[in-house]
Amino acid sequence: MRPPSGCPEIAQGGGWVPYTAGGSVLLAVILFAITGLIAFLGSRIRNPIGLKGPGKAGGVLMVIVCGLSILSFDVAELSYIVQIVQEKAQIIQEGVTGGAPTTPITPVTFGTAAVTFILIAYLTRKHGAKIALLSAFVGTAAAPMIFELPFDLIVINRTLAIPPSPVLYRLLFFVPLFVVEISTISLLTLSPLTRVTKYTAYSLAGMFLIFAVWALIGFEPPNALAPYVLNSVSKVLCFVTALTLFVTVRAPGYAPPPAAPQGTAVAP
Repeated sequence: MRPPSGCPEIAQGGGWVPYTAGGSVLLAVILFAITGLIAFLGSRIRNPIGLKGPGKAGGVLMVIVCGLSILSFDVAELSYIVQIVQEKAQIIQEGVTGGAPTTPITPVTFGTAAVTFILIAYLTRKHGAKIALLSAFVGTAAAPMIFELPFDLIVINRTLAIPPSPVLYRLLFFVPLFVVEISTISLLTLSPLTRVTKYTAYSLAGMFLIFAVWALIGFEPPNALAPYVLNSVSKVLCFVTALTLFVTVRAPGYAPPPAAPQGTAVAP
């Protein structure tokens, strides 16, 4: 989330208020525990795990839900900003003329996204242009959401409190945002090539490990070198996680099940 930079409570922090003292340590402990759990689960994966596709009708429904969730989030975001402007009259001029705020992580996000799209398309090219481009699209779209979903859960209570009901306005903003994130990640099932491997789990664990280290310094916004580097590395790792979904590595001796002859029904 990126509230207007003119908000005094947020401007100095770059989007959210850092954690302090005990809150920072507790957050780090939780994130280290999540890291260990994901790494352990990854070590138990011997062969790629396929994701069951939703079918044609289900796929269309998923795309519609994703589109509507993005639209609802845009409306919620506008309502949130309007309320900020009403509560903070001093930032009206900046809110009208300043445009959407940017962060120093934006170039990292777009640059890594471009590389990820190209790599996924290249790795899946033998399956045809249609499948390759579909895989590249859903993989690249889902990648930043793999980062944003846990990130937003971490900062949700550290963002600008808007009276008279801070909880209500946070929910107004974040609930549709969570729907956008989850529905976008679910688009991965549209590609028949998506496979979860131990490397997917290890990459995701690596992202949470960086989150945990970041938490030790208060999970500060990327305005200084240390949080900038940690933010950037964790963002790159979310794209690596998505990329591993399309890099199939099988254990020795593994043989995929034979494909059924065309026109032959496959038993459930």
